[in-house]
Amino acid sequence: MLIVGLVLAAAAAAFHVFIFALESLRWTEPETRKIFGVASEADAVTMKQLAFNQGFYNLFLALTTLLGIGLVIVGAVTVGVTLVLAGTGMMLAASLVLVLSDRSKARAAAMQGTLPLLAVLATAIGLGLG
Repeated sequence: MLIVGLVLAAAAAAFHVFIFALESLRWTEPETRKIFGVASEADAVTMKQLAFNQGFYNLFLALTTLLGIGLVIVGAVTVGVTLVLAGTGMMLAASLVLVLSDRSKARAAAMQGTLPLLAVLATAIGLGLG
């Protein structure tokens, strides 16, 4: 089950790298504005610095998780699993903050938080914690 947890964690990390690209690299593009519900280019320009920073937050969560997966693969299981759970746990917590702060963002929160939730659960079961 640990392998399942790591695969789910890798998928969650990949999704967060995708979000990084949208927020930090493609924020003002029409397709990205549509995804995030930003109606005008002027609004997107105003929000660009905040989105840029938020994108890097998502990238760092992904990198934490991927580093953890890599460490598990090379045999540093304790440190690796700790990083995987830290990265995916923070992804999950961020999705909860999103939905609790704005119920209309439930779909986005579910997209952001489902893979991390499944990764945390599968990893915990794989460690005999669940």
